Amino acid sequence: MAKLNANYEVVIIFKPDLGEEATAAAVEKFKALVAANGTLGEVDEWGKRRLAYPINDLNEGYYVLMTFSSAPAFPAELDRVLKITDSVMRSMIVCKDE
Repeated sequence: MAKLNANYEVVIIFKPDLGEEATAAAVEKFKALVAANGTLGEVDEWGKRRLAYPINDLNEGYYVLMTFSSAPAFPAELDRVLKITDSVMRSMIVCKDE
């Protein structure tokens, strides 16, 4: 039987040169997107951290960890939106149930 909802975790690394207002707006955008398509859990903003390796000549990034539960089809859509957003450097979505 197919799962109705699954628990997920997403880590998003935003560009460090956005500024406070732009970073807060980007975080709110993704919080609203997740809340509209599932149940938003904990949102943990880690702030600026040094990257393990340079990405596009940048050595820092603004890290955000979100937990949520949603239908299994939503993470693919979230991943698509994350990839086309200019302010996002990297992201990773993990299913916590598996």
